Amino acid sequence: MGDRLLLAMPILWGIAFVAALLERSGKLARIAVALGCLAGIAGCIATLPAPSASVAVGFLLADTPVQFQLSPGACWLLLFGLIPAFFAAALSSTASSRSKQSAWMAGVALSLLGALGVFGLQDAMSFLIAWEVMSLGGAVMILGEGISESRGGPTLFMLALLEVGAVAVLLSLLLLGNHSGSVSFEALASVHMPSAAVVLIVGLLLLIGFGAKLGVLPFYEWFPAAYGSGSGATGVIFSGVVLNAAFYALARGVLDWLPHAGVWAMSVAIIMIIAGVLSAILAIFNAFQEEDWRRMLSLSSAENAGIAVAVLGASLLFAITGLPAAAGLAWIVCLIHLAGHSLAKGTLFLTADGVYTANQSYLIRQTGLLRNTPVIFGIGALFAAMSLAALPPQAGFVSEWYVFQTLFQGMQVNVVAARLTIALSAAGLALVAAVALATFAKLFGIGLLGDGHFGPSHLSIRRCGSVFLLGLCVLALAVGMPWWVQMLGPASQSFFGVNAAVRMKDAWLLVPLSGKFAFISPTKLVIAGPLLALLPLLIFSISRSAFPLRRVPVWSGGRREDARRIATTSLAFSNALRTFYGFIYGPTHNLEREYDHGPYFVKRLIFNQEVAPIFGPYLFAPLTRLVRSVSDRVSVIQSGYLNFYNGLIGLLLVLILGLALFYR
Repeated sequence: MGDRLLLAMPILWGIAFVAALLERSGKLARIAVALGCLAGIAGCIATLPAPSASVAVGFLLADTPVQFQLSPGACWLLLFGLIPAFFAAALSSTASSRSKQSAWMAGVALSLLGALGVFGLQDAMSFLIAWEVMSLGGAVMILGEGISESRGGPTLFMLALLEVGAVAVLLSLLLLGNHSGSVSFEALASVHMPSAAVVLIVGLLLLIGFGAKLGVLPFYEWFPAAYGSGSGATGVIFSGVVLNAAFYALARGVLDWLPHAGVWAMSVAIIMIIAGVLSAILAIFNAFQEEDWRRMLSLSSAENAGIAVAVLGASLLFAITGLPAAAGLAWIVCLIHLAGHSLAKGTLFLTADGVYTANQSYLIRQTGLLRNTPVIFGIGALFAAMSLAALPPQAGFVSEWYVFQTLFQGMQVNVVAARLTIALSAAGLALVAAVALATFAKLFGIGLLGDGHFGPSHLSIRRCGSVFLLGLCVLALAVGMPWWVQMLGPASQSFFGVNAAVRMKDAWLLVPLSGKFAFISPTKLVIAGPLLALLPLLIFSISRSAFPLRRVPVWSGGRREDARRIATTSLAFSNALRTFYGFIYGPTHNLEREYDHGPYFVKRLIFNQEVAPIFGPYLFAPLTRLVRSVSDRVSVIQSGYLNFYNGLIGLLLVLILGLALFYR
């Protein structure tokens, strides 16, 4: 049954793509995409914890039969990517016209089809095609919905960096295929690399190639512009299914194709840990300064992907140093972390679309939206924000606790460089956790709370209910973790031969391989938390009757000020960190004055502040100038002179004849 439901996914998404091209309203395409997501959710649930059946697609690529099969890890990541994707497809984009909705649905169908191929195809040729289709679908989504007038530049920048990644992936697969004699992934997994240099080169190419879509530095700089050019629904697809597919591709590459032994394989693992931690630090620092819902959430996605990449590097490191149980623990933690991230991030992206529907803006401003919306909307958004801030008892708290417990396993590593790397990475991720807490306090506190001076939001009950249900899924993932984690045992066993999941729980407790070291229980916390809150609530209710609540104006130097004018802004909230870490941000402030009737009467103040990108001016801008310079020089080829073209053809003929006569 599960295999039939999984087979229905590509069929329904293919129908959705064709319908989006033929039907202007996009209604049929939306229904087909949503049904495909439901079929995928049901199919993954029915298949887990086992892998899906291997299916022959029915044609050959490079003399290799195309096979499709979802491993347990792929099923898990696909499942939690499809849940928010279903709600995004059901609600659709915030694009204004029906034709734009239809174009957006075509992009969604392409992205989902490509991601499904990345998860399940078992040979290099079909995998690369699926990888490119997934990238193309993302560009179609952004350009199709047309929310931003300047969407062309960010989309081209995104595609350019993703193509750099695609070339790196292609080179790594060519190197592996050259040594294995086949492009099937089964052959790549058993390849013997003749030299240490090949191991290092392939590992770095895999990290660059798949890291381009995950936002590993310096590639995270395409995230805010591209996400900020689309709707929140586009962000749901990007940060859910697409990001999970890219991470699974990286994990399959480093855990299945690279050897679990040797100094050079260990070097790849250490580089992955360092790159992941630095990416997470820079991404969350920049997210904290953003004033747009989509841009902030996009950089948070890069931060969470960086954390997952760092833990994946730790998994490879543990496997190399002879700790298969710790390696399995780290791999399962990656899966748990990305599952919680997909649900929480999807919830907040749909919340961002709700903010746009109410205010016609994605800016993070105090609008008091929660005072004018159904309470379920705020509950769902709160659960998601708590999870991404790693607050108990949400899924993000569980996954980040597991992340640190996994890194503490580094004390067992007997290589000094590896042990030091893991220790420093734990310190770096502690900094990330602290800034993430401040980031989502800012997002929820300023973006949804504040002075409720706006009128009714007119948010649909479908949107409010979707945000609420996704928020509940975040909590359900955390509460049921003692049971969900058991589904990941085969995922650990497939890579390391050890079922680490059986040592990650003790009844209702979650433990990191041993209950003697540490434990938590989100299940018990959800039960005990409300009971422990009864006494404070009783005291509060008694005090309210004895001391009635009074509302007074905010103190402002003894003057009466309009609360809306002196409300905390996004800039004011984050300015302290911007100042303290000015060596990272490179902040700029510009203040212009317009005068009326002489220099003493200020008519208007124009204030502008920016955070300088780190890699843009020193890496991407010089490369852009180089490409333009080369294109200007070779543009002579397009001169339009017929004699010049005839000369080129004649030169090619001479070269071909020379090769035929003299090459032996």
